[in-house]
Amino acid sequence: MRTAVLREPGRLDIEDRPRPDPAPDEVLVAVGEVGICGSDLHYYEHGRIGDYVVENPLVLGHESAGEVVAVGERVTDLEPGDRVALEPGVPCRRCAHCKRGEYNLCPDVTFMATPPDDGAFAEYVAWPADFAYRLPDSVSTREGALCEPLSVGIHVARRAEVGVGDSVLITGAGPIGLLAMEAVRSAGATDIFVSDVVDAKLRRAEERGADATIDPTEEDLGAAVADATGGEGVDVAIEASGAKSAIAGSLDAVRRGGTVVFVGLGDEAEVPLDVLDIVDNELDVRGSFRYRNTYPAAIELLADGAVDAAGIVDFEADLEDTDDAFQRAMDPETVKGMVRIGK
Repeated sequence: MRTAVLREPGRLDIEDRPRPDPAPDEVLVAVGEVGICGSDLHYYEHGRIGDYVVENPLVLGHESAGEVVAVGERVTDLEPGDRVALEPGVPCRRCAHCKRGEYNLCPDVTFMATPPDDGAFAEYVAWPADFAYRLPDSVSTREGALCEPLSVGIHVARRAEVGVGDSVLITGAGPIGLLAMEAVRSAGATDIFVSDVVDAKLRRAEERGADATIDPTEEDLGAAVADATGGEGVDVAIEASGAKSAIAGSLDAVRRGGTVVFVGLGDEAEVPLDVLDIVDNELDVRGSFRYRNTYPAAIELLADGAVDAAGIVDFEADLEDTDDAFQRAMDPETVKGMVRIGK
């Protein structure tokens, strides 16, 4: 089977590898489409993300969907011909986090395209059936692949406990920010503000229904939000860019007693926070890591037409052109690129 393999930073080669056979509890999936994620781009450009270092050839890609072509002998709820979205993280199911239902925090998770585990830029993937979700006819394979970033948005909305009538600021209008906007709207948010430093991304947010957009290079983020909310600030701030200035700005923009959730990963792991401000305003400051128990909700939202995941896609390329696609995806104005694997 054909695969796109990261051999070294800035180099993706198309290689033939043996087609896998499904284990008794696995399904073999002919991959249809795969999204290019920011983490894929980081591995491609730098060969590492924090402590995760690409030391051996690695197949990238963890936003995937396709068609089941074979099932293991213990699989009873899926069959060949089913289209499925693949949740890319498989936890150990034995640790304390898994037993508490927090399986996204499992320290022994196998996660696609995270060294040393290969991802989905391949014609076939064998994957545990428990983490393969059947897609209804109304949900395209592309949308199925985008259940992954949509799941990040759903999880951050849940972490923020967004409710009906809440006002929300989202800093960062990339894929996670735009899909978090969809998720908080579905959760009942009525006033959604989006900030970014790229004008094209702000226009995209406006087209997708943001109530207002803010370029923090042209106006102070906290002051702009205060003006728009009668001096109160937003109920929830979701930081999805990882930018140091946006982290500080999100704390300034939220109302007293509000909630700030960090989901963006920045280049700097340590950023100063005004603890006195957090205490005095009694802010809830939370992190949001990947997701758990979100794929069924993501698929339902897509099936109901409640969210537009496919609308964030800027272009699609064939597997043979994956390297060029990665170069194109690094353009700051690009939100999402997809790679088409199957027919």
